[in-house]
Amino acid sequence: MPIDPENAVDTVQAGLAQLSALIVSYSFSAIGAVILLVLGYIVAGLAQRSIYAGLGHIHGFDVTLRHFFSRIARYAILILVVIMVLGQFGVQTASIIAAIGAIGLAIGLALQGTLQNIAAGIMLLALRPFRIGEYVEVGAIAGTIEEVGLFATTLRTVEGVYVLAPNSTLWNQPVRNYTRNGARRGDITLTIGSWNDIDLAQKTMLGVAAAERRVRREPAPIAFVATVGDSNVAITLRYWTSAADFFATQIDLTKRAKQAFDSEGISIPAPPPEAPRQEAATRQ
Repeated sequence: MPIDPENAVDTVQAGLAQLSALIVSYSFSAIGAVILLVLGYIVAGLAQRSIYAGLGHIHGFDVTLRHFFSRIARYAILILVVIMVLGQFGVQTASIIAAIGAIGLAIGLALQGTLQNIAAGIMLLALRPFRIGEYVEVGAIAGTIEEVGLFATTLRTVEGVYVLAPNSTLWNQPVRNYTRNGARRGDITLTIGSWNDIDLAQKTMLGVAAAERRVRREPAPIAFVATVGDSNVAITLRYWTSAADFFATQIDLTKRAKQAFDSEGISIPAPPPEAPRQEAATRQ
């Protein structure tokens, strides 16, 4: 079939016109997309810095939470900008939003434990049941807090062992903070023979406490009879000291109380003698 030159020329011209129209249209869309990306990036950065600085004016607001919320705002703005850019090219943004929601739900279900740790970390940072440098006991975990993160908390035990505890574990159990109140009560109990002067033993222990500068005068230390046995009496010295000096004070007072008892002639009951060993003789 012969080709009409005039129809061919008209077809080519129409195709070129449509192509130029598409190029112009997509050029404007591309320029608009670039402008949106640049502006969105700038706005996201400004929003992040503004939120971080604004939360910093709130007294006691944790630095980790400031970083977390400011970054969440930044990423949310960037996601919205990307959706708007795709809309510039005719992409159905409703389907994209639905897909993002479905992906977020799937990720949330797959990372339930991780999300629980994040939620617990936010609550720990907001309510502050413990801070860095405080000695705490949470269930079977005990140690000095070194770092509180969004996912886990780092502790150091008294043996110097490194412990990484998930935040959900720390949040779901009662927390015993031995440092928060600043002062701790200590008890030292020594057992003496029942034939000793009990009043002298109590006076001696109070003298040991009075000579120790780390023992607080208010509340005043007291010494009392804790238990009475067949041949022994347990004398307890109860005192208050700072949380930072608790262990050192307890160790020193125990040693000095024993030395003071020796100086006053207050004797410790001797342990009962061991039963004689009987050897069975075997005869053949």
